[in-house]
Amino acid sequence: MCQCTNHLWVVEWSNRSLDKRQLSRSKLDLFLECPRCFHADVAQGVRRSGQIPLSLNNAVDQLFKAEFDTYRLAQLPHPLFASVGLDAVPFSHPELEKWRTNFTGVRWTDPETGWTLFGAIDDVWRSPAGQIYVADYKATSKVAPVTTENLYPGYRRQAEVYQFLLRQQGLDVSNTAWFVYANGIKTADRFEDCLRFHTVLLPYEGTADWVLETFRDAVSLATSADSPGGSADCQWCQFVEARQHA
Repeated sequence: MCQCTNHLWVVEWSNRSLDKRQLSRSKLDLFLECPRCFHADVAQGVRRSGQIPLSLNNAVDQLFKAEFDTYRLAQLPHPLFASVGLDAVPFSHPELEKWRTNFTGVRWTDPETGWTLFGAIDDVWRSPAGQIYVADYKATSKVAPVTTENLYPGYRRQAEVYQFLLRQQGLDVSNTAWFVYANGIKTADRFEDCLRFHTVLLPYEGTADWVLETFRDAVSLATSADSPGGSADCQWCQFVEARQHA
């Protein structure tokens, strides 16, 4: 792997997505954000440079998983469920650990294109009637309370892709997804090696109808020799255009 001098692009000599005929949930989101960057990544093996790892967010994610797993083992509802009147318990499934693993995740192969869509979930919960809820852990630190209304669009799409994928496993998946959202409290007068959070459960009514058509459109572009034009809203595309005309 070599990193380009502009620090915005990284060339991959082995293009995993194209070679394996698969797209991750994040690649599908890239397609929606900027088709040109998507084509460069998947078809040409030239991707945007990686973001700085969000180590604190990852730590919160791991702790949430450990916490919810204790209730999964006991098949008891997490105490947060009572705050929103949710009648459910963390779902026990033999594939759960695989579904949670990066680069493995929940997988579905489209019989029309032969390509696979996959994504690693955070959690799934089950109602007494057997309906499944997608659950996703998030962490932030904002002054304003986090609500369903101010969820990032990418978070909404993420939940909808997971709903789509879990339905392909034959599960009865609710349109309601849940975000376990931890908001870091910054009003304490000292740190003392302790960062406190206020955690809420946020419901989101997902609509996964767009996923299949979008996935097939993304596969079509990934297998095309023609690169689309750049997006006026994409900073990477703007940088490339500026360099070409410098």
